Amino acid sequence: MTVPSRVQRVAVIAAPPVSMFNLAIPEMLFGKVEIDGAPGYETVICAPDPGPVPTTGGLDLVVPHGLDAVAGADTVVLAGSGSSTDPDPRILDALRAAAAAGRRIASICTGAFALAEAGLLDGRAATTYWTYRPLLAARHPAVDLQDDVLFVQDGPVLTSSGYAAGIDLCLHVIRTDYGAAVANTVARQALVAPVRPGGQTQFTQTPLPPERGVSFADTRAWAMEHLDEPLGLADLARHAGVSVRTLSRRFHAETGVSPLQWLLHQRVERAKELLETTTLSVDAVARAGGLGTADSLRHHLLRRTGLTPSAYRSSFTRLPAPSAAPQEAPPTRAPQPPHPPARPEGS
Repeated sequence: MTVPSRVQRVAVIAAPPVSMFNLAIPEMLFGKVEIDGAPGYETVICAPDPGPVPTTGGLDLVVPHGLDAVAGADTVVLAGSGSSTDPDPRILDALRAAAAAGRRIASICTGAFALAEAGLLDGRAATTYWTYRPLLAARHPAVDLQDDVLFVQDGPVLTSSGYAAGIDLCLHVIRTDYGAAVANTVARQALVAPVRPGGQTQFTQTPLPPERGVSFADTRAWAMEHLDEPLGLADLARHAGVSVRTLSRRFHAETGVSPLQWLLHQRVERAKELLETTTLSVDAVARAGGLGTADSLRHHLLRRTGLTPSAYRSSFTRLPAPSAAPQEAPPTRAPQPPHPPARPEGS
């Protein structure tokens, strides 16, 4: 995998009545990607019938492009719609054609219903917003529906759960195309969390506020500043001022993942960013990310990206290529004094 050498084209399909929030996410995030001062993506909003498109909020949006925009796209994103169970046949035809051409196809929220209706999710892992999961399972039993995840990628097809999980999906696409450093920059510009693992649950396990009204946000921020240290559950619990048992229970309720899963994910992401933005050795990157050894980094990076550290760096480095140094004449060797005569053996 290599960083794209040209602007990536993204076609976002607005299936009426479209969710305005779903529709805004791809344009907002992809539009913030800049590579060496140039746009990384060109995003086009399209609809089966160009012109005014109704939204789930009761407003009309003017969409100037038709579905012919899908044919020239590298990535097709289907936003969630209020008519999820009755997709427009023209949208289904456009999705099938894009899939046949080998394009990457993604859905946000209820957009997964159209992907399933087009046959693109048969035998694939997929997800949708948790309240619609039983309906999708009943209508499309061939889909390998994943419970309680933010997004899923199965080959060139990606699906996300509702609302803000579309942000996580788009950041994942950016991270896949341009690396962790670019994705994290976009996340900071958009004021959203830069790294949430796709396997994180869609909702916290309890609607109640954390015990004593205290969140573990400060402890997570502290851990991010100490990833190079051998942090464990006891260290996190000590910083939070709670027992290990309370930390484990409340941390999972607050974030959807265990403390150690969260730590590992942040460490791998830190290592990826260091591989992209520094010339540190793989051993040094592993230590700075808190993964300990190059073998440990290699294991976790291969599992998450399919790339070794050196291959990942080669694919996603943000450093300029070293320029060839001018050839210099070899230095003139200074005259050496004559060797003293060998002393007679035994003298």
